[in-house]
Amino acid sequence: MPTNHHPPLTRRQILATAAGLVAITPLMRASAAYQPEHQGHKPAPTPAPSPTPAQQPTANPASHSMPMPRDLPYMPVITPNTRALPFEMDNGVKVFRLTAEPVAREFAPGLVVNCWGYNGQSPGPMIEAVEGDRIRIYVTNSLPVHITVHWHGLLLPNGMDGAGGLTQKHIRLGETFKYEWTIRGHGTYMDHPHFDEMFQMGLGLMGMFIVHPRTPREPRVDRDYAILLNEWAIAPGAATPDPTEMTAFNLFTFNGRLFPGTDPMVAKLGERVRIRIGNLSTSNAHPIHLHGYNFKVAGTDGGPVSEPAQWPEVTVNVPTGASRDMEFIADNEGDWAFHCHKIHHLMNGMGHNLPIVVDMKTEDVNARLAKLFSDAMPLSVGMGHMMEMGRPRNTIASSIEGPFDEIDAGGMFTVVKVRKELTAGVDPGWYHHPPGTVAEAV
Repeated sequence: MPTNHHPPLTRRQILATAAGLVAITPLMRASAAYQPEHQGHKPAPTPAPSPTPAQQPTANPASHSMPMPRDLPYMPVITPNTRALPFEMDNGVKVFRLTAEPVAREFAPGLVVNCWGYNGQSPGPMIEAVEGDRIRIYVTNSLPVHITVHWHGLLLPNGMDGAGGLTQKHIRLGETFKYEWTIRGHGTYMDHPHFDEMFQMGLGLMGMFIVHPRTPREPRVDRDYAILLNEWAIAPGAATPDPTEMTAFNLFTFNGRLFPGTDPMVAKLGERVRIRIGNLSTSNAHPIHLHGYNFKVAGTDGGPVSEPAQWPEVTVNVPTGASRDMEFIADNEGDWAFHCHKIHHLMNGMGHNLPIVVDMKTEDVNARLAKLFSDAMPLSVGMGHMMEMGRPRNTIASSIEGPFDEIDAGGMFTVVKVRKELTAGVDPGWYHHPPGTVAEAV
């Protein structure tokens, strides 16, 4: 007698399902056309760039270095693994240009994802401006859907807010819209669509928007980083996210990268460091934890927090749709983990419905499995070696070999590297610990 009995679908359920498939199919076909090819079951090299979609640059080994300020009236923000949006001057107006388009984004070596983004990047390039600037942003739509851009947290005229249908017409395929206003206030902000947000943001259409004060804040920082958080639902072996997912996400990124593909953040001993964190995940808040330090929360999405009102933390929770700025003095040399403290957000390809085998004697089961299937993965009490059996294409493990042993981490994880001496644009490598300062067996 069958045990998996399901009641028959009603006519209403069938019609609703069919309508949903009709609505989504053209978009998914458009994304599927950009699916990269991978061979075998081991992590594959990144596919060669193709004309469409835009191929986002891979990790930049020098992206942790501080850009030269040149004639800018502020210290430029560093966005690891992404770039800032250039601008032109037109009679005193800063002019930026954004093109929304499909992007093949390498999350890490061996994992390439079909995203949506701006100017060949997902997330899009960071916009930087100064309080009081007059800015003009041209937005061109090269996507098969209507879009708008909402300038999340920025104070601006109502007609520039980007709320589709409410404050402006939608930007249709092939159209270019102009947004223009004078910047008020300063802080850490974001930009994202405000039409069909879940679908479009689920494919990565978003970016950071940093506004510097006209008069620099004191005390000034020596390094200023920005990280945008996002979460994705990508089935094992697939390359296109499911933008209709609301809860079961299995990949978690810093600036569109996941460990071991995330660039480190570096600082020289004694420097003041700011790390700006924005969260445009669909549903999850992310408690971001820095090892080896306590820091002050120096800003929120509402703007900077005055020094007497700042509060100390070692973990700061960043709600979805919000930003937080942390500041600290880099006075503790070493390689310090920086990660989300929802532990499953440190896994690549996180799954569910796994058997629990704690306290179970697995030797006999594993021996019988080996006789039946020579390549079967042995049952393990933990999950740290689950990828050893091989894995679907376009899927990577949540570990790399570290300086002492395996680093069991993926997803929202990177390293803050603090050193006495640094060479600009060069990753200092793993930290060399002084004798007698490392835990060891006795």
